[in-house]
Amino acid sequence: MKKMLKPRFYLAPTLVAALALSACNSEDGDGGSSEPSGTDGDAGETETIENEDGLYSMDDFEPTKANEGEDIGGGTLNVGLVANSEFAGVLNWQFYDDAFDGEVLNFFGGELFHFDEAFNYVDGAASLDFSDDGLTITVTIRDDVNWHDGEPVTAEDYAYAFEVIAHPDYTGVRYNSSMQIIEGIQDYHAGDADNISGLNIVDEKTLEIRLTDASPATLAGGLWSYPMAKHIYEDIPVAEMESADETRVNPIGFGPFKVESIVPGESVTYTAYEDYWEGAPLLDGVQLQVVNPDIVIQSLGSGDIDLALSFPATQFADNAGMTNLDWVARIDRGYSYTGFKLGKWEDGENVPDPDMKMADVELRRAIAHAVDYDALGEQMYNGLRYSANTIIPPYHALYHDETLEGFEYDPDLANQILDDAGYEYDGDWRTTPDGEELTITYAAMEGDATSEAVTEYQMQGWRDIGLNVQLLEGRTHEFNSFYDRVEEDDPDIDMYGAAWSMGANADPSGVWGPVSPQNYTRYTDDTAKDILARGVSLEAFELEYRQDVYNEWQEYFQEVIPAIPTQYRIAPTPMNKRVNGYTIEVGNNDYGYHTIYLSEEEPLVNGQ
Repeated sequence: MKKMLKPRFYLAPTLVAALALSACNSEDGDGGSSEPSGTDGDAGETETIENEDGLYSMDDFEPTKANEGEDIGGGTLNVGLVANSEFAGVLNWQFYDDAFDGEVLNFFGGELFHFDEAFNYVDGAASLDFSDDGLTITVTIRDDVNWHDGEPVTAEDYAYAFEVIAHPDYTGVRYNSSMQIIEGIQDYHAGDADNISGLNIVDEKTLEIRLTDASPATLAGGLWSYPMAKHIYEDIPVAEMESADETRVNPIGFGPFKVESIVPGESVTYTAYEDYWEGAPLLDGVQLQVVNPDIVIQSLGSGDIDLALSFPATQFADNAGMTNLDWVARIDRGYSYTGFKLGKWEDGENVPDPDMKMADVELRRAIAHAVDYDALGEQMYNGLRYSANTIIPPYHALYHDETLEGFEYDPDLANQILDDAGYEYDGDWRTTPDGEELTITYAAMEGDATSEAVTEYQMQGWRDIGLNVQLLEGRTHEFNSFYDRVEEDDPDIDMYGAAWSMGANADPSGVWGPVSPQNYTRYTDDTAKDILARGVSLEAFELEYRQDVYNEWQEYFQEVIPAIPTQYRIAPTPMNKRVNGYTIEVGNNDYGYHTIYLSEEEPLVNGQ
């Protein structure tokens, strides 16, 4: 029988009381701390346990690795970024658009603020102060916060980030509703103004930001918190910044490590940034490389990599007993979902189209009840994934509605819904209510063997209720290609399987809002707009009011079904036993990278 280390998982104190109200439910939310994770982490003692049923839960993990050995003083941390394709290499916060680039950026990029356990901003590399009416934010950057080339991070750099994102030639996806409440930014975006009137540079380190509407989202992660090095980018046309060498070859940041060299899409070499504002890193450097999921266990066991990011949960149960590894985990901030193509992106907004193939909500509702996601999570993920009931995950414990039933597996109900809606069998498959042939094209990402099996499992569930669902071009698609086609509203895609990783801001507008380019379903309506607007209103500064609004949003989303939340994730991260000071505690922005240290000169090898 395999055994695994069982550290204790704990919640931030202020969330314990909130979660106690729903203690009769089995889903756990976890909180975070605004304090950077240091070498005195309160991780507790470990113990071995046996999971006789082979299923795991958050009770089997903690989010922080205990410090169990003395610092050797330096050394290089070897990090594996687990992916079966190259990372895109868009290494600038203003332009990146996938989780893998985000992992690369976390080591060097830097961010102005930390979060408290309620996901509200607190002082970090900068302080922020709200006026009494919530319409003016004063941000003051610390004097000791500098770019990796020694130039100070300035208020002008911070203002420049907004100017680039709102520029008419901007090629990224960050210009959304959170940006549009800055005074004058919409005129600037439309080309009707030469500057953003709501940005006032007070002095070298202080920026005043004026808003047209007071919104709690600005406090809860909605205010953009990444400056952009103006002295590096100011001579590059905005339309060319995303592809420039300054973004892809020689990126700059103000985080704990600086980029030494890049092999595009494959690896990054970092060295310690000794003048990092939170203190010099304890490591000499970091070597990050893409590792295929098929060989990640071999690489961990041999000590070729010390830490595996984006580790496949499917490989945890069979390898939990590896003698050279420790594990941390948390409820992931993301979720898997099945999305439906319901419109187009036109002139900077989502425009629903009632003639789209998946426009009938009853068809979508039947699809939602056709797959047993609890069984899938147990059989294929050993309990590390489980059925999702809403599109605000337990990661956001204060806003996640645990009482919402979601779409329970019920193929009889799914069949009845289709029968009542007029989708009849033509002998093999169901036809449309008009009697026409119905073939639904489904786009899915390629992955490991389990990922492929999950795709087939879902498609079989839909086929079992008579729907002729076929893979786009008969195959799964590489990560970047998949998202390019989904984002560009490829007319060959009717529905798609994806995942979303949320930030600290629980506001759904950034993902599902009417002007969000990342609302890949393209669905919106007047009711959705109204609910989302109330969620960022002045009244929503009151926590209880905002909770009520977001509960209403979750219920309405389930009614109109632009997408089906399918599974929440427990995200285990393995590391060599020589690694100390690492945390994935919710709310910790920099993952403790500057406080990670090594307790052995050489990595431990499995079985030795």
